[in-house]
Amino acid sequence: MTLKRQLFIASLLMLLIPWAGLQFVLELDQALRQQALQQLQDQADRLAQSAGDLSLGLPVVAPQTPAIYMESLTSPINLDGYGHDWPGYDEGEQSLLWQPSAYSDSEPPAQSSGKPTLHWQAATDQRHLYLLIRLSNRQPEFFNPGAPDQPHDRLKLWLEPADSKQLNPDAQTASWLMRASPPGTVYATKTDTANREASDTPDYRVSGHWTSMGNGWQLELKLPKPPQGSRFGFSAQWRDSSGLAQAGTSTDPLPVMVERQSGLERQLIPGMSKGQIARLIEPAGWVIAQQATPSPQAPPEFDELSPLQIVEHISLNALRALVQFYQPKPAHLSIHTNRLDMSGIPEEGLVRHEDDKVWLMTSKPVFGGRTLVLEQSLDQLLTLAGSTLGSVIARSTLIIIGLTLVLLGYASWLSWRIARLQRAVSATIDQDGRIIGTLPGSGAKDELGQLQNHFAQMADRLHGYNRYLESFSRRLSHELKTPVAVVRSSLENLSHAETTEERSQYIGRATAGTERLRQILNGMSEAARLEQSFDHADKEAFDLAEVVSQASAAYQTLDPHHQLIYTGPESGITLVGSPELLVQMLDKLVDNARDFTPENGRIEIRLDQHTDQVQIEVFNEGSSLPATSGVDIFEAFVSQREGKTEGHLGQGLLIVRLIADFFGGRVDARNQHFNGIDGVSFRVIIPKLTDKPRTDP
Repeated sequence: MTLKRQLFIASLLMLLIPWAGLQFVLELDQALRQQALQQLQDQADRLAQSAGDLSLGLPVVAPQTPAIYMESLTSPINLDGYGHDWPGYDEGEQSLLWQPSAYSDSEPPAQSSGKPTLHWQAATDQRHLYLLIRLSNRQPEFFNPGAPDQPHDRLKLWLEPADSKQLNPDAQTASWLMRASPPGTVYATKTDTANREASDTPDYRVSGHWTSMGNGWQLELKLPKPPQGSRFGFSAQWRDSSGLAQAGTSTDPLPVMVERQSGLERQLIPGMSKGQIARLIEPAGWVIAQQATPSPQAPPEFDELSPLQIVEHISLNALRALVQFYQPKPAHLSIHTNRLDMSGIPEEGLVRHEDDKVWLMTSKPVFGGRTLVLEQSLDQLLTLAGSTLGSVIARSTLIIIGLTLVLLGYASWLSWRIARLQRAVSATIDQDGRIIGTLPGSGAKDELGQLQNHFAQMADRLHGYNRYLESFSRRLSHELKTPVAVVRSSLENLSHAETTEERSQYIGRATAGTERLRQILNGMSEAARLEQSFDHADKEAFDLAEVVSQASAAYQTLDPHHQLIYTGPESGITLVGSPELLVQMLDKLVDNARDFTPENGRIEIRLDQHTDQVQIEVFNEGSSLPATSGVDIFEAFVSQREGKTEGHLGQGLLIVRLIADFFGGRVDARNQHFNGIDGVSFRVIIPKLTDKPRTDP
């Protein structure tokens, strides 16, 4: 079994902890809901008794009683016929605040049959009554003052004073007539109810604005607010093929005026707790009082949360959703409505609002036939409100899930790293055991990273050693071929020489060949001897500028065939290291430059000092480096000399690289165009180390 599977099976056992915690949370949630419901019922009893006392003077709206519900306004409405400033108004769809027209049992709703349909909204600012009336599925016919008998749309209004029938049976109901006019302000004319005739004198207290709306018309109307207990109604009338048609409110009896009682709403606040909603509902379902108290702690803004708090809120929401899954199914109860269907509301239990939040609800009867509905936010319960227990359960679940994912991810990461190392090692060595590539290193500081780095170093060394062995015989054969051939030919000719002069000539050639062989053998071991000397070299502080400037002056004296120039300070650059090795490195660079610089050509030695490093650069005029040579000129037995390899084993630049490595620096070569001269520049960049010079005990 793989490491990942073992850790996965072990981590599954930790899931028993959140499962046990969930069971405890569910039991505690049920107990807390029962306790909260009992407290809510006791509180609803007290509020119902208080609401009954406060609403004794309000007339009760019985079921089946026609009514016009007036929304409360905080500022007057601007009459423009469009109604954008109406509460809950949405021109694109049917709003919950629209009230439909009344129909008898024999007259089905016209909206479903495509016939004209009337809806309205009512609002009050305690001084005026505002009406927004919309008639759909009918193009308006406007009133022509020049031909008043022509058919046109009209609106009739009726107002019955409060208790007029009980106090005075002969009291007349006031009525007005408004004729459909082109867009603009229009005033109603008062009519004689007995003779049903309209006067020509406008009543400027009743004004409106008529506007065409799509497939119908809309009227925005304002008139003085009727006294409490008054009855008010209206009817839109027009003529069609069947005669006079109309749609509107009930006319016998006229609808009562219903509105929210702000004084009663204020009286409910002292008896309510935080996070509650109380509503007083008429028997007909109209909401005459609604009050809400904010939660004791408002939810923080998302931008104010830390990453840990965001994760905690996500886990709490997941826990809340899981607890709600096991709760009884809540009934739907709208919060943004002015009328409730009491038959569809349970006496107590859970309800869900439009925002998908679940509330605990109870209802109590109020004296006079009204009903008090009291709701409590479940966010106040211990397990659902970020309480200590809920936070502990959510955090423990989050920690366990996170730990499981971390363990699985860690096991997968380890398995992936081991498999990657295995594939890399397999790709480095062929079936015959030969090193055919390099192994990439690792930046990890753990044991696997160190193991991969050791494997990479070992593979690089073996690869380099194999390449050295493969090229050594070829390079050595190439270097030894010429002197061996000279010695052999000289000895062969010596045996056939007849004169002393010829024998001396052949002996001289053989001696030169053996000297060449000696130089080759010494050159082959020069780099090895240099590397061995590094272990015994003493580091000391010396003036780099002084060493380079003095060596450059010596080069100028010894080489009159080239223009050798030094550019840099004469002193003042301190470096820690071996000045002898530095001079040896500079000798190799200058010797290499002489070989490629034509006679009277320019060789320039530059010394620059930077903040954290110094740079020694040797520029020589002459041929450029090939663009793609395919070899590293700083390796052993590499020479770019064409036809003049005599006496050069390709060890000079290798020694330069070894000494640069000893100083902790690097060396590179590049083609350069300097002051109108084409040539090659070799740069040695050495960091300014703070090492103290090493002293032998």
